[in-house]
Amino acid sequence: MTGKSAAEGRIGLLNGFAAYGMWGLVPLFWPLLKPSGAVEILAHRMVWSLLFVAAALLVVRRWAWLGELLRQPRRLALVAVAAAVITVNWGVYIWSVNSGHVVEASLGYFINPLVTIAMGVLLLKERLRPVQWAAVGVGASAVIVLTVGYGRPPWISLCLAFSFATYGLVKKKVNLGGVESLAAETAIQFLPALGYLLWLGAQGESTFAVEGTGHALLLAATGIVTALPLVCFGAAAIRVPLSTLGLLQYLAPVFQFLLGILYFKEAMPPERWAGFALVWLALVLLTWDALRTARRTARTLAGTSRNGTTGVVAGSGGAVAAGTAGASRPSEPVAAAAEADPLEARP
Repeated sequence: MTGKSAAEGRIGLLNGFAAYGMWGLVPLFWPLLKPSGAVEILAHRMVWSLLFVAAALLVVRRWAWLGELLRQPRRLALVAVAAAVITVNWGVYIWSVNSGHVVEASLGYFINPLVTIAMGVLLLKERLRPVQWAAVGVGASAVIVLTVGYGRPPWISLCLAFSFATYGLVKKKVNLGGVESLAAETAIQFLPALGYLLWLGAQGESTFAVEGTGHALLLAATGIVTALPLVCFGAAAIRVPLSTLGLLQYLAPVFQFLLGILYFKEAMPPERWAGFALVWLALVLLTWDALRTARRTARTLAGTSRNGTTGVVAGSGGAVAAGTAGASRPSEPVAAAAEADPLEARP
């Protein structure tokens, strides 16, 4: 059993590296789709993603969730909001990569955990530990430094980070699996995207049929590029701890950053290095605090187990779950939800 668990863990890690590696290397793919514009690429991504994911769900026969979703108008409305937010996220990312802003796009995914935490405080009234407050403060300082360095706010990074964080918050409420969620969201995107592509073709401005078979196949491959990392992520999520996934998620922006400066040769003056250094410091603080808290919680649970407590105490009118010792601690921000299921919003 131990050997089987170890093998499962290795498979999970390999799938995690594959998922985040593909997300990290995706800036190499979008330029291949030129001369298609960002909006045309985005529309093709929506159309082909739905077709690819629907085929995958058909093969595995996972359709029961659809009827349940259609009977819940509130969840369906939240899916529509998620679809709108991810449209912004995907569109800005594709445009930024094809316009020479890969480094600034990578920054958006570096600062996303900080934005997610800030949204948890502002919208969900969550309380942070002192180290988390320090990380948020350092992150805010980084944005100021980068604003000075760029001569403007890093709006691409902020747009990506806020759209991703908003998406994670909405996804937490919807509570759908990764592949199912992508299918539902792209189903909402499908008709507007298909209508735009048909209109583009009627105007004689579509590149799908005029740039050759290879170009058309690359546009169709946007569905695979979107869904394949998600499948790998799903395989990793059920096999490795959330803390491991939380660390692996930084691979994607690291790869994007390295591609930006080494392959795309984007400029990195000293003030930008200073801003990125502050962001990385904030992420180190967050990671250290999360690991420390996880170890402390594990020791507490181990002690509780050795003492023979059941974790449930009887109360008037029923059973009350134990954990009051943790009730006085700040609640974990919604970043945990984003780390648990971030895949659909990835570039």
